[in-house]
Amino acid sequence: MFTGLVQAIGTVTDSVPSAAGRRVVIDPGSWSHAAVMGESISVSGVCLTLANVTPRGHWSFDVVPQTLALTYAGSWSAGTRVNLECAVSASTPMGGHIVQGHVDGIGTVESVDRGGGGWRTRITADRSMLAPLAPQGSVAVDGVSLTVAACGPGWLEVALIPETLSRTTLADALAGTRVHIEVDHVAKLVDRAVSRILAERGLSGPR
Repeated sequence: MFTGLVQAIGTVTDSVPSAAGRRVVIDPGSWSHAAVMGESISVSGVCLTLANVTPRGHWSFDVVPQTLALTYAGSWSAGTRVNLECAVSASTPMGGHIVQGHVDGIGTVESVDRGGGGWRTRITADRSMLAPLAPQGSVAVDGVSLTVAACGPGWLEVALIPETLSRTTLADALAGTRVHIEVDHVAKLVDRAVSRILAERGLSGPR
């Protein structure tokens, strides 16, 4: 489990097909985290298990077909920048929200509005996937915990502060960029519970 507070930006140094699906190697840069094999790391919102630490201090991960099907990790190549976060411990401040690293799907940046000195990003994605979202609720975009500024059928908007733009890859997410979306886990549980109750009563809610 993660909090969505990115701790470092890494760089993909290699990505090649493997027997397990795909082997991705990442340079964690100046991040001082002493990662160990078998540890869970959030890589741009995707929970991956550290498979190996190279002699150069780079981290290797195996990305299996299921993950490749639900994310855009298969398109990572040398030079791709990725957000990194290690898993939480009992003493970790929960400054973001509960992020599992289980990507719900891929969204596409529709527009970026930098008017008035702000930075507001609109993202489109599958309507049913975004249904549990609510304004001022939480969402993870490429592993970054964000507050939903506005949302509607098949879209959401987030307002990015300078701190987030400087510490994550979201400043690179311009129109046309694909991003990983993970809807707040609690919101998904509530949405599914309500949908089940309505279905049992022969009713349906708005999606």
